Amino acid sequence: MTRALLLIDIQEGMDSPEWGSRNNLDAEHNASRLLSHFRQTHADVCHVRHLSTNPDSPLHPSRAGTSIKAEVAPMQQEPVFHKHTNSAFIGTALEEYLKQQRITGLVIAGLSTPQCISTSVRMAANLGFDVWLAHDACAAFAHHAIFDWAPHIPTLSAQDIHNAEVSMLHGEFCRARSTQAIIRAMT
Repeated sequence: MTRALLLIDIQEGMDSPEWGSRNNLDAEHNASRLLSHFRQTHADVCHVRHLSTNPDSPLHPSRAGTSIKAEVAPMQQEPVFHKHTNSAFIGTALEEYLKQQRITGLVIAGLSTPQCISTSVRMAANLGFDVWLAHDACAAFAHHAIFDWAPHIPTLSAQDIHNAEVSMLHGEFCRARSTQAIIRAMT
């Protein structure tokens, strides 16, 4: 099986206070470890960058937040796919590229777990890719649940959201593994 690393939305704008409190401040470091391993083994690496259509978003092209963080910055030969939705596959040439490269497996890492990571993991699995989710190279943000039907629901912590989402994905759409376990399995 040929496996590629897919780094999703690890961008400067994800540090904006607008997102709220976040879990796993080591996510970028772990993604960087995966990136180093893939580069050392000459395996494929793909980057995905979110370009929001909402002018108020920290990820809108008119704002500085669209830049990929330096610790996982792409090298010249590594493709960067630009998306406008939660899925790395919708409106991009990612699926076509992976098939041309004969990639059948993916290691996915990035931000944020319940949004673009979850959507992309599900889509990748539905497209037939064997997906490993580097759960410690992903992160989520706290969410204040505002529902007319349940005003008593409290703010959901970033860690609870992350854990719930990873547990929903694992087994059905991917195998959730630690960065270290992925590196070990690939050596």
